[in-house]
Amino acid sequence: MDLRGYFVWSLLDNWEWAAGFTQRFGLVHVDFDSGERTPKSSFRWLRSLLDARGRG
Repeated sequence: MDLRGYFVWSLLDNWEWAAGFTQRFGLVHVDFDSGERTPKSSFRWLRSLLDARGRG
């Protein structure tokens, strides 16, 4: 398949109309109390994929 692009739904955990803050989306987990951001395993996977393709 000729895949020319991939779009991440959200970089950070965010508020969703249907779920509020109960479901976490994005590549980076956000602790809403402290503001600390922690990369998720999906972040590391995407980074390794991009590095392997020479685009990271």
